[in-house]
Amino acid sequence: MPKPVLVVGAGPVGLTMAAELARYHVPVRIIDQSQGRTDKSRALAVWPRTLECLAASGCLDAFLATGLRADAIGIHTGSRRIGRIAFDQIASPFNLLLVIPQSETERLLETHLASLGGKVERSTELTAFTDTPEGVICRVRHASGENEEIDASWLIGCDGAHSFVRRTLGMAFEGDTLSTGFLIADVHLTGFAIPPNELAIFWHPDGALMVFPISPGRYRIIADIGTISGQPPNLGQVQSIMDRRGPGGVTLSDPAWLSHFGVNERTVRDYRADRVFLAGDAAHIHSPAGGQGMNTGMQDAFNLAWKLALVEQGKANPALLDSYSRERSPVARQILAESGRLTRLVLLRNPLAQRLRGFLAHRMLGFPEVQRAIVNRLSGIAIAYPDSPLNAGSAQGLRGPSPGQRFMPDLPIAVRDAARFTLWATDDTEARTLIGRYPSLLDPHLRAPPDGKGSWLVRPDGYVAATSRAGKWSPIEAALSKIVAKTAHPPKT
Repeated sequence: MPKPVLVVGAGPVGLTMAAELARYHVPVRIIDQSQGRTDKSRALAVWPRTLECLAASGCLDAFLATGLRADAIGIHTGSRRIGRIAFDQIASPFNLLLVIPQSETERLLETHLASLGGKVERSTELTAFTDTPEGVICRVRHASGENEEIDASWLIGCDGAHSFVRRTLGMAFEGDTLSTGFLIADVHLTGFAIPPNELAIFWHPDGALMVFPISPGRYRIIADIGTISGQPPNLGQVQSIMDRRGPGGVTLSDPAWLSHFGVNERTVRDYRADRVFLAGDAAHIHSPAGGQGMNTGMQDAFNLAWKLALVEQGKANPALLDSYSRERSPVARQILAESGRLTRLVLLRNPLAQRLRGFLAHRMLGFPEVQRAIVNRLSGIAIAYPDSPLNAGSAQGLRGPSPGQRFMPDLPIAVRDAARFTLWATDDTEARTLIGRYPSLLDPHLRAPPDGKGSWLVRPDGYVAATSRAGKWSPIEAALSKIVAKTAHPPKT
């Protein structure tokens, strides 16, 4: 019986990881030391690139039916709007921000995992592990107090910012903690004139106020408050901040969650140590500005799962797994830097700097190209792997994406249960021969290329692995031969 992959942590990242592995028919166990899913809204934003990945995994419809569609972000000072950033400019089939409480995200992902035959083992804690050349010997403790030894093929730590897996590996979590604290409140609002499908940011000399819709009449409020006291905020304190920094005339009631938090910006240098991987907050934590944290972690899972599936099934060289950290670590560092800059922009205290911020925002957001640049970064569609070791060839002179870039956002996204590359090329004898030579890696169906002058090799996660001029197969052949397991590579004819 094959060894399972052990996923530690059943938040959105761990559930995504387990579901993707199960979709690719990789034996997987997922454990979490908590008794049940979170009942808090926590992370709310699901951006278009994550929606594309959920579509490919086969569970997007449930998310769209549950979440609230947000179409824009508005920046305001009091009752005056400085600028508006519309999401309909995003070049994706899902040009929106889906607002959905994390409690619902976890519920939907757990349901999806169950449909694939998986189940979260609750009240189960990882207490020790030993990495060996053949696998990872993991010791877990169940709610009954009984200990179990799991002989896992791989261990994936999706166990959050205080990751036991990361700490056991001795990996440094490098970065900073901001001195400013924030309050967070999920409340009912009346008298709020902003459209219910729009996120609102209010700039005030005292600080920022962010108001995000969750469901009809209910909103998330975030505001910087300086030093955090020992006690969580009360509704009166949040109302006072709304009165001072907001548009006026807004009444808060029925709080579902009142808390405060600090902002950490930290990351590990490498997401892998032999047979142990880190993903999500275990590997990187960010400022919540831009709502990137959960999305980045879920995309870690989408990146790693297909690679692990191909290696576990003997179809790919184990060296393929080295690309996970090399691709995802730069993404996290870039998002960490961008969210940090955005947080510091929001926290400006100098009156002159605040006035200049408002003036520049008003002027710059009037340019469509500036808006597109912002939403492309926020949405995740601009994420690319230009330095990936999997890249080959060049798309110079071709109309289409280059190696490492996301491919064909306007095409329907197919759900597959096999981690296979797709070939977008003119249907000819040579293309068919190539598919025949790599049956374990290539989907048997050819797709029409975006430019008849070229050919594209596309990875299971939708990024370009290689490009070539039509009829010039050496870059695509090089990419495939680098990935394929030696035992799965037929001799050349």
